[in-house]
Amino acid sequence: MTEQLARDGRVTIVGASLAGLRSAEALRREGFIGSITLVGDEPYTPYDRPPLSKQVLSGAWEPSKIVLADNDKLQALDVTTHFGMRATSLDVEGKQVTLDDGSVLDADAVVLATGAQLRRLPGTDSLEHVHGLRTLDDALSLKADLDALDPGSRVVFIGAGFIGQEVATAAAAMGHVVTVLEGLEVPLSPIVGLEVGTLLENLWPLEGVARLTSVKVTGIEAPSEGARAGIVALESGERVLADLIVVGIGVVPATDWLTSSSLTIDNGIVCDERLFAAPGVVAAGDVARFRWVSGGHDEQIRIEHWQMAVDHGAQSAKSLLGGKDAPVFEAVPYFWSDVWGKKIQVLGHPSGSDDVHVVVPPDEEGRFLALFHQGAFLTGVLGVSKPRQLMAYRSLLQAGATIDDARAVEL
Repeated sequence: MTEQLARDGRVTIVGASLAGLRSAEALRREGFIGSITLVGDEPYTPYDRPPLSKQVLSGAWEPSKIVLADNDKLQALDVTTHFGMRATSLDVEGKQVTLDDGSVLDADAVVLATGAQLRRLPGTDSLEHVHGLRTLDDALSLKADLDALDPGSRVVFIGAGFIGQEVATAAAAMGHVVTVLEGLEVPLSPIVGLEVGTLLENLWPLEGVARLTSVKVTGIEAPSEGARAGIVALESGERVLADLIVVGIGVVPATDWLTSSSLTIDNGIVCDERLFAAPGVVAAGDVARFRWVSGGHDEQIRIEHWQMAVDHGAQSAKSLLGGKDAPVFEAVPYFWSDVWGKKIQVLGHPSGSDDVHVVVPPDEEGRFLALFHQGAFLTGVLGVSKPRQLMAYRSLLQAGATIDDARAVEL
């Protein structure tokens, strides 16, 4: 635990994305009048990531529309910024953050909000026309490459997670021939289980998109005529020609710079139920593996959701200013994805091993609503284009309700 941060103290926030920005805003909202320094490894002011694979990639939005805080807003918050600079180490006891230019930032408290970074396919970093998608630069590079393709070009996706399906949706809408390669038998099954994963598979288009599951990619061969990006080799011996390749095999928490610190790093920065990783040091967003005791839960967990980053940002300020008297973090996780013309929304934190009750069966358009539970305990709700019905369960998840309580809800 930690003592309360003085209202006129000094705070360094490492990570200038959603969680970091919300932390700065919450500190000011909670009455903090001291200095706030915001460090970001990208050269941009804070921006919103979900539109990258949706509106930005499709061309519906210009990048300026996803800005969360421009320089004027940051100035109004009285925040000192260090953009385009990477933190390289943290002295936990001294609350000192060293940057890649050798400068050292001194503070009374530190917020760690460095998020996550792409999991890379070995040997692909330098390959032209092979993309990942995490940052604004990633999105702009991928969009330019997609736009340069002739209609009917071969676009291959390695990984059928939510981001992969969102980008595949955009590529198919552009008239390209899409092939999705997935190692699992049923995409998304570790998250939603086989039954719901199979129902989500039914949303995929019947034409223009090929889906190969239970396959293992062994490498990418050199480009050739008819395969501008290269040839994706599979363990089965099959070879898939590609004019553009998108790798979407997940992310890992961005903790490399903390290996020499005294913090506990285990699939993220390990925190308590108030997000403290050490006295005066809190973590927020994708990088935080926190003790979740809300709504009947008591587990150590890391959640890569937009809403979780927002809620963590607000909590980090309350924890630093409240110290041992700060409230315990409580929130209902929420996630959404737009794929194949449908909106998938998830409340709570379901698992692929949970039991499932489909409370609204799929209609002719594939819309449905499913409840997840572990024994009697309600763990989550997933809906396909059922926003009103889905939100009816938020209060139950907040209260730690049972599956019987959820089944009794009138929709």
